[in-house]
Amino acid sequence: MRSKGVIFLFFLLFISKTHAQYHPLVTADSTAQAQWVEATYEAMSPEERIGQLFMVMVASSQGPAVQERVTEWISNYHLGGVIFSLGGPVRQARMTNAFQEASRTPLLVAMDAEWGLAMRLDSTYAFPWNTTLGAIRDSAVIERIGYRIGQHAARLGVHINFAPVADINTNPANPIIGNRSFGEDPARVARQAGYLMQGMHRAGILTSGKHFPGHGDTAVDSHKALPQLPYNRQRLDSIEMSPYEPLIAKGLSSVMVAHLNVPSLTGSQELPTSLSGEVIRGLLRDEMGFEGLVFTDALNMKGVTGYEGVVNTSLAAFLAGNDMLLLPENLEADHAAFLEAYRTGIITEERLGESVRRILMTKYKAGLHNLQPVDVDGLVEELNTPEDDLAYEQAMESALTVLKNQVSILGMRNLENKKIAYVKIGEAPHEPFLERMRLYADIDEVGGTSLEDMKTRLADYNLVILGVHKSNESPWKKHELSPEDVRRIQEIGNLRTSNSIAVFFSRPYMLGDVPDYDGVDGLVMAYQNSKITQETAAELLFGVFPARGRLPVTAHPEFPAGSGLDLPALGRLGYSLPEREGFDRTRLARVDTLMQHGLDSLMFPGAQVLVARNGQVVFHKAYGKHTYDGDREVQLTDLYDLASLTKILGTLPVLMEMEETGKIRLNATFSELLPEYADTELEDVTVLKALSHYGRLPSWIAFYLDTLDKQRRPSRDFYRNSPQEGFSIQVAESLYLTNAYTDSIYNRIGRQELKSNRYRYSDVAYYVFKKYIEEQYGRRLDAIAGEFLFRPLGASHTLYNPLERFEKADIVPTEEDNYYRYQRVQGFVHDMGAAMQDGVGGHAGLFSNANDVAKIMQMYLQGGYYGGTRFLEARTVEKFNKCYFCNNDVRRGVGFDKPQLEDKGPTCGCVSRRSFGHSGFTGTYTWADPDTGILYVFLSNRTYPSSSNTLLVRSGLRTRIQQAIYDSIIN
Repeated sequence: MRSKGVIFLFFLLFISKTHAQYHPLVTADSTAQAQWVEATYEAMSPEERIGQLFMVMVASSQGPAVQERVTEWISNYHLGGVIFSLGGPVRQARMTNAFQEASRTPLLVAMDAEWGLAMRLDSTYAFPWNTTLGAIRDSAVIERIGYRIGQHAARLGVHINFAPVADINTNPANPIIGNRSFGEDPARVARQAGYLMQGMHRAGILTSGKHFPGHGDTAVDSHKALPQLPYNRQRLDSIEMSPYEPLIAKGLSSVMVAHLNVPSLTGSQELPTSLSGEVIRGLLRDEMGFEGLVFTDALNMKGVTGYEGVVNTSLAAFLAGNDMLLLPENLEADHAAFLEAYRTGIITEERLGESVRRILMTKYKAGLHNLQPVDVDGLVEELNTPEDDLAYEQAMESALTVLKNQVSILGMRNLENKKIAYVKIGEAPHEPFLERMRLYADIDEVGGTSLEDMKTRLADYNLVILGVHKSNESPWKKHELSPEDVRRIQEIGNLRTSNSIAVFFSRPYMLGDVPDYDGVDGLVMAYQNSKITQETAAELLFGVFPARGRLPVTAHPEFPAGSGLDLPALGRLGYSLPEREGFDRTRLARVDTLMQHGLDSLMFPGAQVLVARNGQVVFHKAYGKHTYDGDREVQLTDLYDLASLTKILGTLPVLMEMEETGKIRLNATFSELLPEYADTELEDVTVLKALSHYGRLPSWIAFYLDTLDKQRRPSRDFYRNSPQEGFSIQVAESLYLTNAYTDSIYNRIGRQELKSNRYRYSDVAYYVFKKYIEEQYGRRLDAIAGEFLFRPLGASHTLYNPLERFEKADIVPTEEDNYYRYQRVQGFVHDMGAAMQDGVGGHAGLFSNANDVAKIMQMYLQGGYYGGTRFLEARTVEKFNKCYFCNNDVRRGVGFDKPQLEDKGPTCGCVSRRSFGHSGFTGTYTWADPDTGILYVFLSNRTYPSSSNTLLVRSGLRTRIQQAIYDSIIN
């Protein structure tokens, strides 16, 4: 025995030096490994060595009685390992610690965790199924999934994951593999399985290729019977077995041999492959050169227990060449049979030592020579992290597969021309898909008591999105369409009044339930119905990221394996986690603390805050209520009066487009814009100086004061309580201003005297710009901005006079007005001058939510491009985002506010000089920084109930939040 041990030691040292990069069980520290293996082996009795061959199953859900029984097995039969099944992570961790404590030789802990621990455990993370990963062409994405799966296993004290699945799923009717396979193309399966394997190895987890020689083209579940593969060796080499040689070459830790009837390999019509020496020793070991551990598939499966050609299945499996015997039917009897076979020479010491040493090598490589108990503190949290969501999200972005894109319906452009309906098909949840789509456009969910009823309702829409939602519970769930569902897909797709897009949140084979997709313009395979998948699919439809997935199986005659169309990204905002863009979420939580302080200090009743970076919204929250004494909580969809943000979100983009097309020049004077100002002090004020707030104009003019009577109430000379001829300008509920007053506003502006030659923020110039714009286009500013920017941008919640389209309850009130309108101002612009222009001012009037504000600001950050449309040239954005009078202590750009030149100013002082934004009187603020890619939006109604509340302004809360955002950046 001692001499054989020395030979083994030299053998191990030899292969570690000559084949270290390929040998699956040898560590970098091969000398220490060899010494530990040999010392451990020599210290074992024959009974203990035999026990190392067995791995039993236990479920942490089974309770104390089962735990006690397994503990007895460990003590009495010296088990080599356990494989955990159903249960929970904390229970399993405690059970693992107890088992390891009871075992003289550390146990090898295994799991089936093909798509993560959630394959078996509650409260753990479910990663995408293999078929989903099979659609991905980026190796790094799959490797990252493998790494995350491996990290979870390592955290739970699991050493070997029975993955990757290397089966080639060429049979759509396969009852047990299906979505567990990477696809039907052998080369692709080998690649994807290899990437997943490498990720797990990087996390320190051992792997197992299964189910050798190949379980993909079977219609029988080997748990229930013995499946047959009636193919010749050439076919098996080219398809079923082809992934194994590349996996072995990359260091596959182990192979699991399936219970299959493959006569061309076994030479028998009955012998399962798991009991065949020709398959294990002859093919796997000798021909393919595999040096790692060989596991049987579970020995309690009918695929092997139904074979009557052996006395003891476990013994036959061992003699055929398997190293570890998984789930023996009768451990006590099997252990006794092995001991008897050893004593009678059926099992030689050489044969026993071969497998046991290989098992011990595996244990050393798994770190069992330095075993540490599993720490249960924070376990569940560490098995469900943002990094997992990001890996999943990245995988889905890479996997989603566009199969059809007639009339370039995907990604969606020209949103201003689309009226969109969503129709749900299937029994599984759909809300994340619909909610995410609604961040990009107005979408109505349409149902009906019958197909005919639904078709009638859909007649008003020109685009119908069908979401086919099937269970995401497990890859084994049957996904089938009912005849009625098929009829709906085809008939809705054939509606002449609309285009249609169908998104299948299901296994790809379900595509085959629909005879043809002739009427469907866009077709997307999403593979699963998880929340992240639904949200990601919604973003794909709108072009947030490029489409690049490829169908891993032939799912329909029209769509063979490999089908898929590449589509470019369109530059729309996506929605993700802080970690994706280099934020520390614990630091970013400082925003919540500051907002709560603002609420507690009565700075405002409620607010919305949005943070984006590099085109990804990573923080988007609503706080507080509409009013201090109300019960309506702020929603992310609620509209706020943007006040002066109107300047850069509504008026300025129109002016920028006019400057591009020659309709206005920066050096043009007010007298050139409005000839009636030729003989006024305003005549030589230039567009550039006015937009830079360096035009010597007054800050503002209280036009409304001249319309009040002696009691400081709206005068009957100017107002009516209902619309009447000549009184159609509505400034508030039941309050209409005379149409003639518009001229009075511009006459009064013309009478203004210019102020001293210094920086002075002014609204007045925007009255002039509004009139000039409207005269040039012959339409109102709200119609121009809506047509040019808001509707094409998908900013469907951005508009003037929001009561024309939204319920009052969805609009946050701005003030209890006790000086002009004498009522709650809600849905009417707060700024009096803008109200007196029928709610449409050049300087105020816009209502929106944080999400829509971010879209416009992101368009600026992207040099005038958004959603597949170039609204402005990049050079134009750059020209207007320039400080022309900084040398005169004027920090402003052309329309945009810019960072302070000295200590105090509109920002935290932490932004770049290229950054830009604006603030608004009602408590609004937005800022964008090209250097960091950061976009920040803050909307509040600090003016409620009274605009005299200046706590928000004096506290500097908005810029303190900005500082917290920048302090959260970690890379």
